[in-house]
Amino acid sequence: AAAAAAAMEPERECRVLSIQSHVVRGYVGNKAATFPLQVLGFEVDTVNSVQFSNHTGYAHWKGQVLNSDELHELYEGLKLNNVNQYDYVLTGYTRDTSFLAMVVDIVQELKQQNSNLVYVCDPVMGDKWNGEGSMYVPKDLLPVYRDKVVPVADIITPNQFEAELLTGRKIHTEKEALEVMDMLHAMGPETVVITSSDLQGPLGNDYLIALGSHRRTKADGTKVTQRIRVESPKVDAVFVGTGDLFAAMLLAWTHKHPNNLKVACEKTVSAMQHVLQRTIRSAKAQAGGNKPSSAQLELRMVQSKKDIENPDIIVKAAVL
Repeated sequence: AAAAAAAMEPERECRVLSIQSHVVRGYVGNKAATFPLQVLGFEVDTVNSVQFSNHTGYAHWKGQVLNSDELHELYEGLKLNNVNQYDYVLTGYTRDTSFLAMVVDIVQELKQQNSNLVYVCDPVMGDKWNGEGSMYVPKDLLPVYRDKVVPVADIITPNQFEAELLTGRKIHTEKEALEVMDMLHAMGPETVVITSSDLQGPLGNDYLIALGSHRRTKADGTKVTQRIRVESPKVDAVFVGTGDLFAAMLLAWTHKHPNNLKVACEKTVSAMQHVLQRTIRSAKAQAGGNKPSSAQLELRMVQSKKDIENPDIIVKAAVL
């Protein structure tokens, strides 16, 4: 009966401030993060760092960009009404150093009000193609991420190339990846997930390896680190918005499983697989034998509502 009563009691409202891109059509940035978070029971307040017609992988895009003063103005409005209380802040792709610096100011102020606030940062800077890494944001963002953003972040989700950029260390083996994650912990974040890498895992070439590390300090001051490896089947297509979806779901599942990174990552990666498999099936059907277009490859987000809410665990994590 007590359990039933507990189940009836609503969870305390959990509120996320998500500062990301917005697209009219499709699913990247806030469009990729908001729906899953809402489905999983979070209140989401969105600041749209840009408003574009669609993501920039299409032949054409149009729209507006929010500058750091405008970001500050929106935040001031929340503050004046005393509704700037948050449990989480979530950020992703940003191109502008002053905008990023303003985000840091806002996070620091929110943390002064709520010392338990968790900042989830996807430090989007670049990626590897055919083994060669390249940045797709201006180079001057790297020192801002490294020296200002990562030190105030609690959870970061870099890919391998971004983890290498932040630490100045190259990763060739799993052991080196674990060392890089330790370096990232030392910079501030308690949870580090390298979302994709070109490492070879036990399951072989058709699988993508993600690595996670969660370091917490016990009551007696000793540190405990849990490290995991997740291998998920590669999907042969270029999707946009997957990193944004990943970071949002990781936020949700680490909230629900605070000291179990293994379960949080299994649920996150399994849900990703469901969404990507549904998307590629649908895109191929629409393309009818041709290469699917950007529009056809937009994530099937709404259609995946049940998988996001309660993912069937199809990807298991190994504890290292």
